[in-house]
Amino acid sequence: MALSARVPGLLREKAFRRYWTGQTVSLMGDQISLMALPLAAVLVLGADAAEMGWLKTAELLPALLFNLPFGAWVDRQARRRRVMILADLARAALLLTLPAAHLIGLLTLGQLYLVAFGVGVLTVLFEVCNATLFVALVPTERYVQANSLVNGSRSMAWLAGPGVGGMLVQVLTAPLALFADALTYLLSAGYLARIRPAEPAPAPVAKGHFTEGLRWLVRNPSMRALFAASGTVQFFNFMFHTLSVLYATRELGLSPGLLGAVLGTAAVGGLIGAACSGAVVRRIGIGPSLVAGFLGFTLPLVLIPTAQGPLPLVVGLLFVAEFLSCAGVMLVDIAAGSLQMALIPDAIRARVMGAFRTLNHGFRPLGALAGGFLGTVLGLRPTLWIGTAGAVLAVLWVLPSPLPRLRKLPEGPEETCPLPTPEPEFPTPAKTDLR
Repeated sequence: MALSARVPGLLREKAFRRYWTGQTVSLMGDQISLMALPLAAVLVLGADAAEMGWLKTAELLPALLFNLPFGAWVDRQARRRRVMILADLARAALLLTLPAAHLIGLLTLGQLYLVAFGVGVLTVLFEVCNATLFVALVPTERYVQANSLVNGSRSMAWLAGPGVGGMLVQVLTAPLALFADALTYLLSAGYLARIRPAEPAPAPVAKGHFTEGLRWLVRNPSMRALFAASGTVQFFNFMFHTLSVLYATRELGLSPGLLGAVLGTAAVGGLIGAACSGAVVRRIGIGPSLVAGFLGFTLPLVLIPTAQGPLPLVVGLLFVAEFLSCAGVMLVDIAAGSLQMALIPDAIRARVMGAFRTLNHGFRPLGALAGGFLGTVLGLRPTLWIGTAGAVLAVLWVLPSPLPRLRKLPEGPEETCPLPTPEPEFPTPAKTDLR
């Protein structure tokens, strides 16, 4: 078979290929920043645990604060692609201030916090616009393939990004390694500038505009179940991940290097999951694939609090848990992402996604706080049991909903849940996120 015949059909289309290439480059840059920013705080500025906590808060807070208002604003814009390009350019400019300040000896923790917060705000704006651009580029019947390609890039970034980031930090120092991430944003902007999709018309401003996305989300039984399951997974998964590194190094006796090697190699599961997700969806249907993805993502992690005994056995259990979980999260992300694209009407897409992401991201710090508290009170292993078991039970939100019976993506949002007529401002009033 010729090599060109093996290339997915969407990648043979110039517009989507440019979009996907920009996304791939940017995702790799994000992984570099995940290494370089905290290492700059620790190695260059000597940050302590509390200061690292503030840095993480600065990264997470924009998703909680800005998804909803940005969603309402973006739905009123005619040129979302232009907003995404400006967001990329602004992220590059912000990141470049860090190596510049380091070179002249003026880098401070305050600047690091501000840049982390600013990049987070611009990332929220980019992602809210991205949902609308995606559906302008991809027909409904190819949502699964497109999401598989984008999530395959994300898995590759998980696999290669930490190693590349660590190497750049070692060779260039942490602040200078951020040059590479800034470059990825410039490349992303360049690729976006070379596509011209027909974007949906902006939504008219009317009473209830700001809350319409949240009200639609709450009333749609499929999206409501998806949000509840996603939020539950977010809460318990962040409870788990807050303590997992401490547990692996302190109670299981893994060195940081060995733990990093296990996590890095296990990320191959994500690549396999992304590559196989299309075939799984075609075989069992989009709804059953979503259920399988939720279980495939959460159930293997139960092996981690189970792990004990000789070091090779412990390493093997951790590898299997992470490998299968990475494969499962790709399936659930691809199935859920495709469903969201198909279910949400264009006129309120950014507002619904803004609401979904706002509430879902709100569960992350709550889960981290709960994990820290329970880890102190109950111990690491019991808290990990709670975190893993709670995440598995999230699928119970999905099972009674219409989702498990859904075999194909709906042809249009009207088939699943018509857009409700906006309610008056008085006396009533009203989003959320897994990723």
